[in-house]
Amino acid sequence: MKQFTYRVLLKREPEGGYTVTVPTLPGCITYGETVDEAIVMAKEAIGLYIESLVAHNEPVPDELNTLEYALTLEAAV
Repeated sequence: MKQFTYRVLLKREPEGGYTVTVPTLPGCITYGETVDEAIVMAKEAIGLYIESLVAHNEPVPDELNTLEYALTLEAAV
């Protein structure tokens, strides 16, 4: 078994709960009512996504060597 590292983004939804996206895996999106549930759902979605890639003999991307920064900017809007 190989370990993979993925960044997940949780967006709080106005109606409640969290939508989760995995930027490195296009289309890998899920939802959870709580942060903990969203993380559990993300792990499941990522696992299924990887299974599909393997089944179709496609490469499995990884974020192991990815650096991430958050920038705060001021803008007149």
